[in-house]
Amino acid sequence: MELSESQKKKIEQARIESGQREKERTVLHDVKKNKAKKIVTIVSVLVIIVAALIGYSVYANSASPGPYDNFAKCLTEKGAVMYGAIEWCEYTQEQAAMFGKSFKYVNYVDHTKGPNIKITPTWIINGERYERVQGFDKLAALTGCDYK
Repeated sequence: MELSESQKKKIEQARIESGQREKERTVLHDVKKNKAKKIVTIVSVLVIIVAALIGYSVYANSASPGPYDNFAKCLTEKGAVMYGAIEWCEYTQEQAAMFGKSFKYVNYVDHTKGPNIKITPTWIINGERYERVQGFDKLAALTGCDYK
């Protein structure tokens, strides 16, 4: 069966149109792919920036001295020991919060390792027990350390 000239032209035209549609689909696919890459790149850069800012904030906060560093160090040098239950005792947590980031210099010991500690926090200073949260004025008076 022989095709007429017009049928051949129609078939050829259909092939051309099909090829053009395929090229258009490829171009659209590439455009979408490039957009997706740009979005991923932008999101990645934003995540890196946020992570860097958080990291810097943590570093800057930990690198700077706390307001009571010298007081906490003095308490430790004078032999003051704070026994507490920082994980669950709100009063121990309150006492620690008073020192802020300077608490790392306080000689803190878990209450289970202390000499018959029943109330937390308990300070032992010069062999005497001081139960419950203690103010800085009292700790300073007992040890001779200055917190101001």
